[in-house]
Amino acid sequence: MRASTMPSVAIIGTGFGGLGMAIQLKKAGITDLTIFEKAADVGGVWRENDYPGAACDVPSHLYSFSFAPKSDWSRRFAPQAEIYQYLRDSADKYDVRKHVRFQTEVRGSEFDERAGEWVIYLADGSTHRANVLITATGQLSRPAVPRIPGIDSFEGEIFHSATWNHDYELEGKKVAVIGTGASAIQFIPTVAEKSAHMKLFQRDAAYVIPKPDYDYSKSANALFKHVPGLLKLSRWATYAELEPRAAAFGDLQFLMKPFQWKFRSFLAQEIKDPELRAKLTPKDPMGCKRILMSNDYYRALARPNVDVVTDGIVEIRPEGLVTADGTLHAVDAIVLGTGFAATDFLSPMQVTGLDGAGLNDVWQEGAEAHLGMTVSGFPNFFMLYGPNTNLSHNSIVFMLESQIAYVRQAIEKLAEENLKWLDVRPDVQSEFNTRIQRKLADSVWAQGCKSWYTHASGKNTQNWPGFTFSYRAATRVLDSSDFVAQPKTALVLVNA
Repeated sequence: MRASTMPSVAIIGTGFGGLGMAIQLKKAGITDLTIFEKAADVGGVWRENDYPGAACDVPSHLYSFSFAPKSDWSRRFAPQAEIYQYLRDSADKYDVRKHVRFQTEVRGSEFDERAGEWVIYLADGSTHRANVLITATGQLSRPAVPRIPGIDSFEGEIFHSATWNHDYELEGKKVAVIGTGASAIQFIPTVAEKSAHMKLFQRDAAYVIPKPDYDYSKSANALFKHVPGLLKLSRWATYAELEPRAAAFGDLQFLMKPFQWKFRSFLAQEIKDPELRAKLTPKDPMGCKRILMSNDYYRALARPNVDVVTDGIVEIRPEGLVTADGTLHAVDAIVLGTGFAATDFLSPMQVTGLDGAGLNDVWQEGAEAHLGMTVSGFPNFFMLYGPNTNLSHNSIVFMLESQIAYVRQAIEKLAEENLKWLDVRPDVQSEFNTRIQRKLADSVWAQGCKSWYTHASGKNTQNWPGFTFSYRAATRVLDSSDFVAQPKTALVLVNA
């Protein structure tokens, strides 16, 4: 690839997506890279979310780069600190840090049509230009703080799980926890054990099943390291175990029955109190919201110093929370396990494409993109973990590697054919999203529950409705006919 035709590339974010993209571009000889990271280190969501009990719910051998296998994970489901260190090690191993501008937040970007460049606006007031812009900011990067009247008046300690206050001592305190999502079920056992009294304010009960987790022994890790092909076999065996579950979320929902039985059995085994068990029994169809895994969540809720409150919170006062029945729950601290603003893709960044079109305006009724990566009218702009690429059954790293390979092909095409830009055709984007929404309409996610998968308009902007191998097949080869290509130079004919 000639240096003179090599596009400059800007990447936002240094989680799995941003680091994986940078590594693969470097391997392809594309080295004019600038990566913007708002924090002082790499790691993305695994740097930010260091609350007690934080861990992955996808087995470690699959929740890692295929090109950077790790043989010495401590557990089948890795804890946060290990995943964070794995990402740091990957950045070092592939010499990515020299491309990163740390503590540099991107406020927005605008496409300069004449130059064929993205002008990237930074928080310090400066700008940066690049031919290609890739966002790898993830869907779980902006904590969602509930809009409860009076929340700012609370005089005790309050923090979100993604901004955990490790200096605050829970011992001897009365603590309120709001939310029962994937983060909450991981930190609740610690809060319940350490606090004098914990009240869990639950809007909807979650489906929680046992987590098949265990330590890897030194001998097992030695075998993974020294036996040729064993680690790869473990990775693909894990994939083969998880992948068929996609059918249960689609139009074969009867396949969810074994998991429903597992949930009911687990709940009955862990929660003996009929009243509490009723509170913890979900009303939505299983799979409509994220299915959670924990071995100690129910045990924590059965403790004598824990109450589960199902009355809605109507306001927060300086001394505590008031529920719909008029009860004032006085507490010393409030911990928010309220998840993330997942449907607000790329916010609060402002992205402006051709003819001054703003991405937020284009997405008023919910985000969409061709293959979850490209949006018509926004040339040379690619998203990793974009709309409708989230999973409920398998590893997002597998999806990210499919996207990374696709984007790499697009950038190589720009270089090899000396193109100014590639812009996905509007009809291609529309046809793709029509198919996706039609499949989603037959899925378990369309069964009427309210979840972070759904935009305020009612459109599911998050989930991929199918198998990950079908997504990989769709992204394996960049189809040039899907794009309008703008050459760098145009032949001008002058009449004699």
